[in-house]
Amino acid sequence: MVQAFGLAFQDAGGNWSADSLRRMVADAQFSEALSTTLILIVVIIPVQFALALAMALVVNARLKGAGLWLYIFAIPLGVSELVAGIVWFAIFTERGWLNSFLEGVGLLERPFIFLSYQERGWLIFAIVVAEAWRATSIIMIILVAGLQGIPRDYLEAADVFGASGWQKVRRVILPLLRPSLQVALILRTILAFQVFATVIAIAGQGLTVLSSEAYLWYSSYRDSHVAAAYAAFILILSVISTILFLWLLPVHEERVT
Repeated sequence: MVQAFGLAFQDAGGNWSADSLRRMVADAQFSEALSTTLILIVVIIPVQFALALAMALVVNARLKGAGLWLYIFAIPLGVSELVAGIVWFAIFTERGWLNSFLEGVGLLERPFIFLSYQERGWLIFAIVVAEAWRATSIIMIILVAGLQGIPRDYLEAADVFGASGWQKVRRVILPLLRPSLQVALILRTILAFQVFATVIAIAGQGLTVLSSEAYLWYSSYRDSHVAAAYAAFILILSVISTILFLWLLPVHEERVT
């Protein structure tokens, strides 16, 4: 990290300079990479948190078969980001499983091109689906740990007072789950800023994000200084988002209402 910051603020001669940062901002792909990264974060995180909370509630319900659901939900944890991208590329590609299924049931007459470079929205949709499948389990595990720390007496008291399922979630579970939500939100946002392999596997060079630009400058342009500037920029955004979430979701003793 220190080395990356050092390279970001040095020129090729080793002198201190902000030239690498200026070149990064002037890069023709910088604005697109930043906007795509932010769009992915804004879309992926709410979807994953909604799914993760539902999955965590199912696992924590202590019903028959809940343990089996935990193992099923945790399967994507053993899949790397690159493998997940390749799997979902095989699903969404023109001759992939999704088109084969839709043609088989008569919903399509010919294959639909989901992964076209001209259709940025579909590329983002495919990446969101792949990331939701791959990384939602990480959030679920954190939320399950938080749910298991909530005294069941609180939920039983809510039942006695006639609270509905939604009221228990909103007035009991979510307030007491705030520390876990904070940790999960910070962790997932940091990881979302670093999304790379899934994007490359599904979209190739058709969609650019901050981390792929850093890789491109390092591997193709052989410019470690601009690549380090991108890495430092990702780190700065991660720190800012962490501070923002710590401020918006302060952890303190919650009073159940």
